[in-house]
Amino acid sequence: MAGPREINADLIASLPDTGPVVMVNMLRLRDRAAYKRYSELAMPLIKARGGTVLWAGDGEAVAFGDAQADRWDYVVLVRYPARAAFLDMVRSAEYAAANVHREQAVERHVILASAETYSKMAQPR
Repeated sequence: MAGPREINADLIASLPDTGPVVMVNMLRLRDRAAYKRYSELAMPLIKARGGTVLWAGDGEAVAFGDAQADRWDYVVLVRYPARAAFLDMVRSAEYAAANVHREQAVERHVILASAETYSKMAQPR
C-alpha cells in the first residue's frame, strides 16, 4: 500500500534509519471533529509501532514569519523508534481507513521528519 498521496516515502526511506525520529506535524484545520476521529484511529497504530505523542498544542499566533501564510492551528510531535516504523504505519490498510478522516479534516498538513540533536525530554536507552 502506498500511503497518503502527500507522503514523500522514498525520501524518508532514503534517510539514515539509525534510531528514533520525531515527526513534527503542523496542521491547518478545516474540521476539528474529523481530526479528532482521525486521531482516535491513528493513536493505536502509532502505539503498535512503538511510537508516542511527545507534545501537542494549539497554534496561537505566528511569532516570527508571515502571520497568515505561516499560521498553524495545531502542532503535534510524534516520536517513532525508527523511520521504518512511521513508513510501516502510513502504508498500512488501517492507516488508509484513518486517513480518510485526516484528509477531510485538514486544509494543509506538513510533517517534518527530524533527527534529535538535543532534548531535555530524551528517553533513557
